[in-house]
Amino acid sequence: MELLNLFILIIYFILFPLFLGGIIRKIRARAQGRKGPPILQNLYDFLRLWQKSPIDGPNSAFFAENAPVTIFISSLIIWSIATFEWSSVLIVPFFLALQRMCILGFAMETGTSFGGLGTSRELLLAICSEPILIMSLLVAQSKLEVGFSWMGMIMGCLFLGAFLVAILGEIAKPPFDDPRTHLELTMVHEAMLLEASGRTLAYFEAAAQLKIATFLILLMRVGVEHTNFFFRKIGDGILENFIVFIGAVFLAVFLGYWEARSVRRKWIWVPEIMGMTFLFLLVLGTLIKI
Repeated sequence: MELLNLFILIIYFILFPLFLGGIIRKIRARAQGRKGPPILQNLYDFLRLWQKSPIDGPNSAFFAENAPVTIFISSLIIWSIATFEWSSVLIVPFFLALQRMCILGFAMETGTSFGGLGTSRELLLAICSEPILIMSLLVAQSKLEVGFSWMGMIMGCLFLGAFLVAILGEIAKPPFDDPRTHLELTMVHEAMLLEASGRTLAYFEAAAQLKIATFLILLMRVGVEHTNFFFRKIGDGILENFIVFIGAVFLAVFLGYWEARSVRRKWIWVPEIMGMTFLFLLVLGTLIKI
């Protein structure tokens, strides 16, 4: 049974990053009344970019050469942690910090004004979202279990909603960022990648898809593993993993619709909503503990 579970997890590990990003794009297009690209369009774009050599700017040096590969490998590691649970999820923020350092160095090294603009906004998002993310992962690592009752379900949904706020900031979704826009007044992640091309851009795009899959799976694992659902008593883990990954697909559908219907907010709004979410998590955690 363990070998069968491992085989299924390997299939999930390979396929889910290829589909989740495409599902989000497809649902977003459908919600806007468009046909949209194929679900595997991200894979097609990666293969197309991989065949092209990157064009580096005159100021490109260490980060331009090493940052894309480092970000891709670290994204692959945290995706394997979310899938196979071979290590503590508490090391995920350290890999995210490594990714952020590399992409900030890449953006600043290219020497464009857009890179500096994007790095300042990325740092603001990092400062605001990382405390929420770390607190959520601490809960994910704990042995806390919420009872299968109305009050427990309400508390759990409120916690997952707060966790989702930090995830939206990390994966560049509204209301914090909007991948659809390419204006200097609204860009964050796109502004830092304007000088990326060829294989460099392919690494960045692949890392972004891995990060989306990682956070959706982590969110579902927190919701499933810390609740006394009846199917967890079966013990083999196959059904539990199936629920986790199917739930991640539904989350991708929700994110696609959310991205189509919502807009990003003013930057003065970001610290306020993140600070309120952090305080809300503290109060909610105190209530659950009591």
